[in-house]
Amino acid sequence: MFEKRVRHLGRYRDIVTAFARNGFGFIIKDLGLFEFLSLPKRLFQDGRQEMNSKSIGERIRLILEELGPTFIKMGQIASTRPDLIPAEVLIELEKLQDDVPPFPFEEVERIIKEELGGSIDTLFKEFQETPLAAASIGQVHYAVLKSNERVAVKIQRPNIYKVIQTDLEILQDLVQLAVQRLDWASRYPLTEIVEEFSKSLQAELNYAIEARNTERVSKQFESDATVHIPKVFWDLSSQKILTLEFMEGIKLNNVNTLDSLGINRKILAERFVQSIFHQILIEGFFHGDPHPGNILAQPGEVIIFLDFGMVGRLREEMKTHIATLIIAMMRKNTEGVIKAVTRMGLIPEDIDMKQLTKDVDDLKEKYLDVPLSQVSLGESINDLFSIAYQHRIQIPVDLTLLGKTLLTMEGTVEMLDPEISVMNIAEPFGRKLLKERLRPKKVAENAANYLFEYGEILTQLPKHIQDLTSTIKKGKLRMEVTVPELEQFLKKLDRISSRLSFSIVLLSFSIIMVGLIIGSALNKQSTLLWNIPATEIGFIIAILMFLWLLFSIFKK
Repeated sequence: MFEKRVRHLGRYRDIVTAFARNGFGFIIKDLGLFEFLSLPKRLFQDGRQEMNSKSIGERIRLILEELGPTFIKMGQIASTRPDLIPAEVLIELEKLQDDVPPFPFEEVERIIKEELGGSIDTLFKEFQETPLAAASIGQVHYAVLKSNERVAVKIQRPNIYKVIQTDLEILQDLVQLAVQRLDWASRYPLTEIVEEFSKSLQAELNYAIEARNTERVSKQFESDATVHIPKVFWDLSSQKILTLEFMEGIKLNNVNTLDSLGINRKILAERFVQSIFHQILIEGFFHGDPHPGNILAQPGEVIIFLDFGMVGRLREEMKTHIATLIIAMMRKNTEGVIKAVTRMGLIPEDIDMKQLTKDVDDLKEKYLDVPLSQVSLGESINDLFSIAYQHRIQIPVDLTLLGKTLLTMEGTVEMLDPEISVMNIAEPFGRKLLKERLRPKKVAENAANYLFEYGEILTQLPKHIQDLTSTIKKGKLRMEVTVPELEQFLKKLDRISSRLSFSIVLLSFSIIMVGLIIGSALNKQSTLLWNIPATEIGFIIAILMFLWLLFSIFKK
């Protein structure tokens, strides 16, 4: 790890300086990097000024924008995780901009020749030098093939993979340091979060994955003429180049142009919402970022989906939970909502179910008098994920991406048709999914799967018993017994043993006193001992001890 720090010393300084400049210098000091990197003290003074003038969320956004592509992308991915990131930080992360200057055309020519094995002139009939769009990871050029087919060619930035890999290594190192040295950091799954974001970012760097995603969604709408997905040209694509059918259309937020072309915005909005729910609840594989820049419209109310770099996946079981959640939310059924949410996530052992129920009830009050047509499905699901965050319920990444997708979709369709009810459109999909689950054929398939699983367990049972017997014979069997609220239990046990000891002392004292009384009576002597009335005093002490013991028993 030390070698990596020395090798990437310049980048470490950039990252640490950005943190210090924006008011997080105290973290750098606690990590022990201040002396290692020889940072000027003025950075920490500047940081304090920034801390007083800007919110934490704003300062985090400024750090990410200053540090470039890796951190901008990480921030954009993090903005889909309301179960992990506080709301005030999410608001700032959603403002992250990914607009950067294009790289030179000479680099475009070099990358195409290296990746596709031929020059631009031999592969394309026409190729525009000026890109249609440029972002932190790549840029898009318009081109025409020898077959006269028009295409959009997406080309990855030179050396961007190496830059991002270096940044990810440094970020993982900083997180490991934080977990080891900072008490507050060890309470959060920071390592798992960074690993998850790293996987998402690395997937976006591989254009072959995006191409497969595009084809997979295209197959979902093969028989639907109202939804179009660009065709992938595999012979002109690689991990760094993606060539797709060029699609012309109007962005969904360009309302005036839509109206001028006679496109019915109400029908367009309904088709857009239905196509998203078809991907989510029927197919279980959906577009993860349906903002207006990625969705186009054509005359005839045709929807075009672009850019499948970010997609979500839902297993059959999770689709059912989503359908259950939607129906429970529509019925404003607190118990149904809690069941759906807890089945989706990883529940901590010490969760306070009473408080969770109260928080969901409070959320229900927010929507109590709101007509169903005005309820935002995406907002309500994200509100639920925020409650999950408060109760440390870990929600799978694809579910949080689902919440972000629904919010983005609703923001888009609201511009097309403010009166549309996303909840009403979602309900039939949910009911269809639940009915599908109860269909006799489906029930039989599930039963057969369970039977196969149980059969496999039974066939392996003798071997497991043999292994267990062998372990016991070797004396290597370990047992771990966990007693809930052990400390309280031990305190009660301690009080019981104290009372028992006290009772034994009282009994012993009483026996001694009885012996004194009997001895005095037999010898016909006075009960005075050294001129002290011992028997009378002992009797009073025994009575007091007995009364205290009774009082303590009745009190508990």
